[in-house]
Amino acid sequence: MPKMKTKSSAKKRFKVSATGKVIGAQAGKQHGMIKRTKKFIRNARGTSALSAPDAKIVKGYMPYDR
Repeated sequence: MPKMKTKSSAKKRFKVSATGKVIGAQAGKQHGMIKRTKKFIRNARGTSALSAPDAKIVKGYMPYDR
């Protein structure tokens, strides 16, 4: 049986924590920072855990990171 392939885009953008949560960067900070509020920019720093429906999709892209 051939090995399943991991989506290259997913392995670059996400990682799975020890408890099984999918960790990714905060959304909405690629461009257009001038129109964003200072509070939004401050709160969107770092990474966060994905919601359950999104995590299920991403875990399908990474079969060996469970």
